[in-house]
Amino acid sequence: MTAQFNVPATIITGAGASAELSAQLARLGVRRVLLVTDAFMVQSGLAARFTQVMEAAGVAVALFAGVQPDPTDENVRAGREIFCAENCEAIVALGGGSPIDAAKAIAILATNAGPLSLYQGYHKVPRAGVPLVVIPTTAGTGSEVTKVAVITDTTRDVKMMMLDRHLLPTVALVDFELTLSMPPALTAHVGVDTLTHGIEAYVSRKAGSITDALALTCIRLVAEHLETVWREPGDRAAREGMMLAATLGGMAFANSSVALVHGMSRPIGAIFHVPHGLSNAVLLPAVTKFSLAGASERYATIARTMGLCAASTPTAEAGAALVTGLEALNARLAVPRLRECRGVERGHFEQNVARMAQDALASGSPQNNPVVPTAEQIVALYEEVW
Repeated sequence: MTAQFNVPATIITGAGASAELSAQLARLGVRRVLLVTDAFMVQSGLAARFTQVMEAAGVAVALFAGVQPDPTDENVRAGREIFCAENCEAIVALGGGSPIDAAKAIAILATNAGPLSLYQGYHKVPRAGVPLVVIPTTAGTGSEVTKVAVITDTTRDVKMMMLDRHLLPTVALVDFELTLSMPPALTAHVGVDTLTHGIEAYVSRKAGSITDALALTCIRLVAEHLETVWREPGDRAAREGMMLAATLGGMAFANSSVALVHGMSRPIGAIFHVPHGLSNAVLLPAVTKFSLAGASERYATIARTMGLCAASTPTAEAGAALVTGLEALNARLAVPRLRECRGVERGHFEQNVARMAQDALASGSPQNNPVVPTAEQIVALYEEVW
């Protein structure tokens, strides 16, 4: 069986990688850019810092800072309007997964006809977008190296997952120094999100030899560094380890696929607006327990890689140790239950849970899970994490 592997053409990693921005824009021959970011990046001063860097290099910059957490098609539409009005040639995305995903969608709509919903699903984007340079500021989503974007369709109240090589950034500048100011809660949530990417990439029915190596390295790095960086935010070695884990996890899942956790996570985000990383973290232990029987040896390998059991531990015991270890990790990192997340109310949950299960299945991700669930089993899992 063959497998396709796609990553950005240029990836620059390490302390100070973001300083390569002007050089990369010059290499691409770009003189007018749209900077896609969010309000926090503006308030923190980072958006102004990178704007000044580009303008000093002779690049005209138009700012779009209207991306919300879990971006919507309306965000994309607004960004595209500025891109066209300012005659931009390329896009620079600054921030976490939300600005990067929004920037990917704006980039393809600059060269492909709308609406964006035409491109929901797999391999549906006809033409490459405009050049896209991404600068991630969180160590979690891996979006800087993926051919995936998730955008909420506000008409249908559904998160659209799009996967196509035309969504790949042109350049990824992966600078862990930009994550040093991440607060503990965000560090925890996106850190478990990174772990979820590694785990799901490894147990996916579409896993392959290249993605296996990346996924296991991602998992090992998270096990080594996540709790350290949560306790000690300024630990540079731990921040670098988590940034690398996020990038490797992104490479892995984008080329092998995610599975049930992500399938169930998207409806939580679409309906309750729970941040993606947090909803993944809430779901991971219960979904892992449900899925053990479908890939018992792979889950055992994950447990051994994380140091949750000895290398000689039998498969069944190692799998159980993994579930226990994930539950304990969430507890130590203060990851809440679903009912404790802001905006989640029981009556609203009960009204929507059946639809959430159907939307999860319709996303396609659960079909890659080691155990493919029914809608009824997904409802039961939602109830378990409540």
